[in-house]
Amino acid sequence: MENIGFIGLGIMGSRMARNLQKEGRRLTVHNRTKSKAKDLLDHGAKWVDSPKKMAMDNNIIITMLSTPEAVREVALGRNGFLGTMQKKSIWMNCSTVNPSFSKEMADRAKGKGIVYLDAPVAGTKGPAEKGELVFLVGGDTEVLAKLDPLMQIMGKKVIPLGSIGQGSHMKMLINLLLAQSMLAFGEAMVLGKEMGLTEDTLFDVLLNVPVTAPFLNAVRPKLENGNYEPNFPLQWMQKDLHLASLTAYELNVAMPSLNIAKEVFALAKQNGYGMKDFSSIYDYLKINNTNDNL
Repeated sequence: MENIGFIGLGIMGSRMARNLQKEGRRLTVHNRTKSKAKDLLDHGAKWVDSPKKMAMDNNIIITMLSTPEAVREVALGRNGFLGTMQKKSIWMNCSTVNPSFSKEMADRAKGKGIVYLDAPVAGTKGPAEKGELVFLVGGDTEVLAKLDPLMQIMGKKVIPLGSIGQGSHMKMLINLLLAQSMLAFGEAMVLGKEMGLTEDTLFDVLLNVPVTAPFLNAVRPKLENGNYEPNFPLQWMQKDLHLASLTAYELNVAMPSLNIAKEVFALAKQNGYGMKDFSSIYDYLKINNTNDNL
């Protein structure tokens, strides 16, 4: 059986790792904050205090981290795992990073004799807990086949997309649509209320017309109750929009609405919404656009 190392035990990673445990996979775990590993350790996972030590005993390492900078640090930093990982081992990066970064990490891994798989996921806390994520995979098909059993434990679908970076490309597009759909709906709600329509009427009508993104029905309770416990923190959505904008710049593609959305989410983050669910952009718009504040 593979020895699996898992780095990054936040909202997504902790649930992905737990599903691997439930299927009998041996795990070694590491996280910046050890307390987040408690449940996994209670169920038999082994703890190491650095990525470097993890690489000594594991031939598969999975990373699920918040930013490209965090990924770079655990892979290439002073205590990074690439320096001690055995040749022909596999690094599967499930973090949302920009495609050019993914290609750079693949090259750095190849230089050490390590195989890199670009495998970000579509889905938030609920699908991660239920093992219903969708893996968007770029990389060698033989490596994908080796890791497919692990992805099938953590997800409901694995989509091969071609070469390294293509998984990250697709994740950029999905989150771009997710953020802009949420923002457009929030603006429509705010404007509708100022027009004199009730919030209930707006929800009942706008959520049942074909132009509205289906996922918005799932976030309706958050919008109605103002309970923005994070399934996907707003600060990471803003980060993903930034990475999509950076990718567009690298490809010489103009993305006006993307960049406007990125800045609206940045304003919300600056105003204390960063750790709330990304759907709280509705609350930010509502507070900052009501005529009561004029």
